[in-house]
Amino acid sequence: MAINKDKNSYTIIFAIIMVVVVGSLLAFAAEGLKSNINENKRIEKQQNILYALGINENDESSAVFVSKDVVAESFAKNVTKQVVIQGANATEDPEAYLIDVKKEKSLAKDDSYQRRLPLFISETSTGTYYVAPIRGKGLWDAIWGYVALDKDMVIKGVYFDHKGETPGLGANIKQRFFMDDFSGEHLNDEAGNFTGVAVAKGNNDPKNERKTDNRVDAIAGSTITGNGVTAMIKDELKLYIPYFKTLKNN
Repeated sequence: MAINKDKNSYTIIFAIIMVVVVGSLLAFAAEGLKSNINENKRIEKQQNILYALGINENDESSAVFVSKDVVAESFAKNVTKQVVIQGANATEDPEAYLIDVKKEKSLAKDDSYQRRLPLFISETSTGTYYVAPIRGKGLWDAIWGYVALDKDMVIKGVYFDHKGETPGLGANIKQRFFMDDFSGEHLNDEAGNFTGVAVAKGNNDPKNERKTDNRVDAIAGSTITGNGVTAMIKDELKLYIPYFKTLKNN
């Protein structure tokens, strides 16, 4: 008996079968690519951390990561310790970079959950630096970054990125002309209180020579994204203050 393809029931059954088949194929492909996806995430995180530490392949104007073929070696050489901070405890963990900051931030909406905070430590001949991952909200979607700082909470370097900010405007938070301004900025005010660094209009410091004013110049036309960076730095890095106080006491 011939199948009547004009019936609504045929269309519905066909659609269901296609959804099941395509879904199964996608699930199979995702599982097969899982190891590659995880490896790419590892590489990207390690490149971001190294970039914040000033270890990169920048040219005169562009931000360029350490190449993939040397990133694992460079990370092992320059990140001498990884720590996970949870409440009052700080524990060494060689795989702290695998912590999903987005997931941890979401879980912390429950007041009973103590968020796990990864911290990456680099001990060099010029000093010891601490890299903290941070995450926030821009104009359209998530923004995130890594901030390297010393025990006095003076910034050594940063790396910022975004999911969907406006090209040529908010998306410029990952450009060198913006990120470089943060180097040397103090997170504490002159009285030693944690203040953060504000992305501010009318900073009247075009060369960003004042490093103790807790401000950097905003990107023109990107007020909301800039406010997101300001809030991200303050809200996320203040979580690390108890740990940095222990460094002062040692």
